[in-house]
Amino acid sequence: VQLQASGGGLAQAGGSLRLSCAASASGRTFRTVRMGWFRQAPGKEREFVAAIKDFSTYYADSVKGRFTISRDNAKNTGYLQMNNLKPEDTAIYYCAASLTVITSSLTTANNYPCWGQGALVTVSS
Repeated sequence: VQLQASGGGLAQAGGSLRLSCAASASGRTFRTVRMGWFRQAPGKEREFVAAIKDFSTYYADSVKGRFTISRDNAKNTGYLQMNNLKPEDTAIYYCAASLTVITSSLTTANNYPCWGQGALVTVSS
């Protein structure tokens, strides 16, 4: 599965951005893809943001209630809607995919073999 992320940019605090992650998988395969979003801020470790498995969603506490992960199987695309952005959300955001990662391992980056190129999100105060 090859991934292409898009939609990053600059937003003010309190604003919104939507990230997209287009996958090269066939329609049948994409339905089985577990998709995750991770982010890495300057000088920090990569951290889990959100994941979707089938239509179940999972979020880091820091984004719960503000970010929404979703998927459109007809378009082979996943999304991360980010609302009420904060300056601490500034980071490079990566989408990741796996056909096999189990629910209890969705938050661990090493369990995703496929990664997009990253999208820079900058939130100004």
